[in-house]
Amino acid sequence: MDNAQLLVSGLANGCVYGLIALGFVLVYKATEAINFAQGDLMMLGAFVTIGLANTHYMGLPFWIALPVSLGIMGALGYLIDRLIIRRMFGESQVAVMILTIAMGFVIRFVAGLIWGHEPHTLESPFAGRDVRIGGLVLGMEDVAVIVVTLLLTWCLYVFFRRTRLGLAMQGASQNQLAAYYMGIPVKRVQGNVWALAGVAAGIAGILFAVRGSVDPSTGLMGIKAFAAAVIGGFGSLPGALAGGLIVGVIEPFASRYIAAGYSQVVPYALLLVVLIFRPNGLFSQVRAKKV
Repeated sequence: MDNAQLLVSGLANGCVYGLIALGFVLVYKATEAINFAQGDLMMLGAFVTIGLANTHYMGLPFWIALPVSLGIMGALGYLIDRLIIRRMFGESQVAVMILTIAMGFVIRFVAGLIWGHEPHTLESPFAGRDVRIGGLVLGMEDVAVIVVTLLLTWCLYVFFRRTRLGLAMQGASQNQLAAYYMGIPVKRVQGNVWALAGVAAGIAGILFAVRGSVDPSTGLMGIKAFAAAVIGGFGSLPGALAGGLIVGVIEPFASRYIAAGYSQVVPYALLLVVLIFRPNGLFSQVRAKKV
């Protein structure tokens, strides 16, 4: 595999990391909470789609299973906020963080209980199809991952910059009490954000399952996606995607040019360097909070 092929593969991996990182940033921008179960929600979204689309489960057509799966993940995100997160109102951010870590363990246990611990693959129309550009052979799976990620990132960016709900989400994240007095329905906004983060996790899970196999431990990818979000800038949606792409591109090149035992450490070494020299992330825009 030449360097161009490594680059494309790394970009596709990085897009998945970026989508998970987007979920981290969405929740953080609106609630200033960190959802460490985001990677596990991604894994669950993949399994929900597999359960709906694969022939040995429900066997729904692929293009029908997708919106149904995303609807389920959005509803799950909303219910997590409505039934669990809101009960933590007034507690410290550390307590919320520990709660989301515990949720991740529960999600992995439930996924293993339902689908087992063997790897599963998603039956998709992209499997086995290639696109040739000169001497470069691109899998349709990689192309779909890159295109969908760029489109979703642009939509979210416009959403937060141009829509009333997006601006309300940002206002609630800056000061919930002030937002409440300004007439913003803070609880409803927070529920919508968790639903949106659930949909983003579902999209990431589908794209990951399109490219390879999934098992309950796949949810641990959330740790690497969190590192990507921090590298890019934890309050920036484009930064989350950029951080994911950086981590994704580094991995295959590190595996090729560095001993395999050390290549997995490279993204975290980069995280350490970024935290030392640019603590707010490479693409962050530090702003004072407005009341």
